Amino acid sequence: MLRYIVPLLLAVALPAAAQTPEPRETQFWQTEVSAGDLPPVAQRLPDTPLVVDLEAKGRRTGIQGGTLRTLVSRSKDIRQMVVYGYGRLVGYAPDYTLYPDILRDVTNENDQRFTLHLRPGHRWSDGAPFTSADFEYWWVHVANNAEITPTGPPEWMLANGKPGRVSFPDAQTVVFEWDTPKPGFLPLLAQARPPFIYRPAHYLKQFHIAFTPPTELAGMIAGARVTSWAALHNKYDNMYKYDNPDLPTLQPWINATGDASSRTLFVRNPYYHRIDTQGTQLPYIDVIEMTVVGGGLIAAKANAGEVDLQARGLDFRDIAILKKGEADGAPYRTYLWANGTASQIAIYPNLNFADPVWREVMRDVRFRHALSLGIDRRMINRALYFGLASEGGMTALPQSPLYDADDLHAWADLDLARANALLDEMGLTERAANGLRKLPDGRAMEFVIETAGERQEEENALTIIADTWRDLGLRLIMRPLDRDILRNRVYAGLTMASVWYGWDNGLPRPETSPQYLAPTQQEFFAWPMWGQYFQTLEQAGEAPDMPAAQRLLELEKAWSRTTDTAERTEIWEEMLHIHAEEQFAIGILAGAPQPVVVSDRLHNVPEQAIWAYDPGAHLGIHRIDEFFLDDPLRQVGQ
Repeated sequence: MLRYIVPLLLAVALPAAAQTPEPRETQFWQTEVSAGDLPPVAQRLPDTPLVVDLEAKGRRTGIQGGTLRTLVSRSKDIRQMVVYGYGRLVGYAPDYTLYPDILRDVTNENDQRFTLHLRPGHRWSDGAPFTSADFEYWWVHVANNAEITPTGPPEWMLANGKPGRVSFPDAQTVVFEWDTPKPGFLPLLAQARPPFIYRPAHYLKQFHIAFTPPTELAGMIAGARVTSWAALHNKYDNMYKYDNPDLPTLQPWINATGDASSRTLFVRNPYYHRIDTQGTQLPYIDVIEMTVVGGGLIAAKANAGEVDLQARGLDFRDIAILKKGEADGAPYRTYLWANGTASQIAIYPNLNFADPVWREVMRDVRFRHALSLGIDRRMINRALYFGLASEGGMTALPQSPLYDADDLHAWADLDLARANALLDEMGLTERAANGLRKLPDGRAMEFVIETAGERQEEENALTIIADTWRDLGLRLIMRPLDRDILRNRVYAGLTMASVWYGWDNGLPRPETSPQYLAPTQQEFFAWPMWGQYFQTLEQAGEAPDMPAAQRLLELEKAWSRTTDTAERTEIWEEMLHIHAEEQFAIGILAGAPQPVVVSDRLHNVPEQAIWAYDPGAHLGIHRIDEFFLDDPLRQVGQ
């Protein structure tokens, strides 16, 4: 049976070429066009551009121009432009249906054979043709090149343990196929950080040994201060990091700032593939100015009117001052979006911790139950979120059809007597002079939780938890670290426990891949080594050796082999129940509103929406290229 994504596109774009309006030239590039340095817009667009009917989406048709200001707290966060810009082969609509974006359409045959149809005439940001040759370059010369990718093609190319195949029938067609169903393939392409299964071959060939003589590569290798041609290639092949201005892109804005600095400008892509029904090429906004400031300054600068769009770096605790600034006449609105993360704050005991004694203790489910029972979630909710968050463990949110209240409340009520009884039952009855319980080897039970040091509510929550855990005979020690250092320590098994958000996707449906619930990713801080084992095809890390984790892997495989909705629902329910019972990650609270500051000059930003990294790419699902400024010629000083 053939199933098409195209019908889902009708509310977003007009599929017939005859309905494509006459394109209008972009004023931003008019000088270059007049000088002959850039083709006119009619020649820059694909033969079949994606036509956006904004009125059908309940939005206003906008005008081009202007600069949008936003802030980040680290220079590497310029990669958020790939998240926000959300140029994807297929993307999510706000109702979480998929539709072709960069692709003209997709043919899906039984979730096993996916034919990707490119838009004829589509071009990279530098004007070079975007064709199946760019997919072939990725598949043949990147994914299957042992020097660039020593581990071989990515794990997601496997289905039921067997690798998929990729073919290129013509310049506008790419085929991915597997022997068994691969239902997660299209959602994978719509992620906030998708696998970029194409590369600008015309640009990257200059760094590849198959296309450039070693003598020429030698000079570039020395100049880039790397050790090999493969390292050189990887240095400039940064589709997600977005830190190489010379790397052509298909995103709505291109990096126009050369060296890393505290202020990066992104200018409109002259070859972007989307237009509105009036023939105006998107994005509407000409320039995005992304400035790096200290994380503690983001709310203050937003309150001072120094941003046009800001959510990243703002937390629930900032709402009061932002609302006050708005009431006092500051030129912005503060929207409160629902949060799609499964848990605002979650504690991850590291089941792969290098210390064998602590590892054995943390692997005992009674210990994890005791930790969860020793948390006063109601007090944390009142102190941090004025009681507006949802108290409970980490599971699917109530907006999800897979929500189960029993999973939310499992082991989530404050019960110090029961928690102490569980620890006694484990044999942890010896006490030090200061009242702390002792480990089997005699050490006092000092439980170290490492944080990224970026969110005050995490530290505030841990401070409250420290008081109740002290009544269990545990001393909680909080250790703030840089985010990257924290990740590396977790992945190496050096971190005893960490605190972070819960699953990015707290809104799963039966058709959502449950892979992130199984030990398949090192990014789930409770089992980094197990995730490495899966991600590297058993070349690194450790094989899961706990029955519950092994069962999660079995269920994930079973989900990928069936297309029956009822069966997929049952699999999801069992996996969520396993997490609720095992408390691999100890969720605390969920659902606290996310403030989004929107300039009075900025339009088409939804007042009510969901703030989620996956699925949704934060702002991406709401198509930031459709936002516009009502006075684009106005210059705003900082």
